Amino acid sequence: MASVADLTKREAPAAADALRLEGVSRHFGALKAVEDVSFSVAAGERRAVIGANGAGKTTLFNVITGDYVATAGRVRFFGDDVTMVPAHERIRAGLRRTYQSSQLFRDLTVRDNLFLAVRGVARGRFSFLRPGRSNPTRVAAESLLERVRLADVGDEPVASLSHGQQRQLEIGMALAGAPRLILLDEPAAGLSPVERRELVLLLRALPAHMSFILIEHDLEIALRVVDRVSVMHNGRLLKEGTPQDIENDAEVQEIYMGRVGHA
Repeated sequence: MASVADLTKREAPAAADALRLEGVSRHFGALKAVEDVSFSVAAGERRAVIGANGAGKTTLFNVITGDYVATAGRVRFFGDDVTMVPAHERIRAGLRRTYQSSQLFRDLTVRDNLFLAVRGVARGRFSFLRPGRSNPTRVAAESLLERVRLADVGDEPVASLSHGQQRQLEIGMALAGAPRLILLDEPAAGLSPVERRELVLLLRALPAHMSFILIEHDLEIALRVVDRVSVMHNGRLLKEGTPQDIENDAEVQEIYMGRVGHA
């Protein structure tokens, strides 16, 4: 398992890196929410970022997506420096995310939500022409409906869905437009045991070429669906390793048991 010192000595970006963070920091006045974080995610890799509340995980996501500008450091997406690139341009380049709080159109149907997600990243998205059944946007939306296991509720308003189904829909919307990297912010939060099993199946079924980074407090889920794990504590990257490395690490266990001070 790599130490923080090892992580800071990595060489120049590899062509296969989907994402590379180089000394990324984000400060809010005197508060150092994220401090000098460096790691890379290979194309097709599934990564979990874990840590106690206040560790800086969601702030790090916001820097990666462009919702926050990094105070220091660089963000590279498939080799391109996107540190100062606006969020909407990162989306068009193939970066997607979900949020802790629902970002769905609750009064529209499941099918319409997926259609809007696909239309939003497609060419001709500003057209006022009503698309026919064979329109690529509608076809893609139907495909996503099947992929996220919601075909049987496609015509139901989002407000009528269970919490777990809404989480599935959020992932479906993030899949619109063939993304290259998806950031998933606590997708298992509030799910029932049955819904958690559905989530695991959905994540495992994602295309092999598609990278994702998962923030998740439920270690049972996080460690079952990823290849590598990064542990954050007090805004810094503490450890990195395989799921087995992290699961058996005494210091990580202390953090999750609350015996190590939080940010």
